[in-house]
Amino acid sequence: MSAALAVAVATVLAGCDAGAETPQPSVSAPAASAPTASATATPSAPAEPVLVPEGSADDNLPFFTAVTEEVWASDRRAEGRAYIDALVEAGFDKATMQVTQDYSTVGNPAESMQFSVLWQEECLVGQVGPDIGEAITRVLPALQGGTVCLLGETRPIDW
Repeated sequence: MSAALAVAVATVLAGCDAGAETPQPSVSAPAASAPTASATATPSAPAEPVLVPEGSADDNLPFFTAVTEEVWASDRRAEGRAYIDALVEAGFDKATMQVTQDYSTVGNPAESMQFSVLWQEECLVGQVGPDIGEAITRVLPALQGGTVCLLGETRPIDW
């Protein structure tokens, strides 16, 4: 059995080498006539995400995420209003937004909060909080016939 295996392996290896060409010495041109590539070329930094007013929710998710992460990195990370204000400042329409409460019904800081922007029958949704550990953003389908993003009790955005 092992002899048959050795023959099979040798056959496979021989087949792999059958089409290989014998290496030939290469001739190089004199250094003065060889084209040179610029060694100083630097890769360009990725473009900062921007609001795409005519774009889809997916087109705007990178910008929504960047705004969310900026607030998450600040000392106002536990304030729903901070996310709404930052999104408005970035160009999103406040009238299309929802946000959940900052505090529980017994007055403790919310373990997580959500905020959203209704965008062409889809939703840009963010979730943050101490129990989350990081800012999470997603595009989700709009609910209730395309009119809302978050179900349940949300707070009025009346400022």
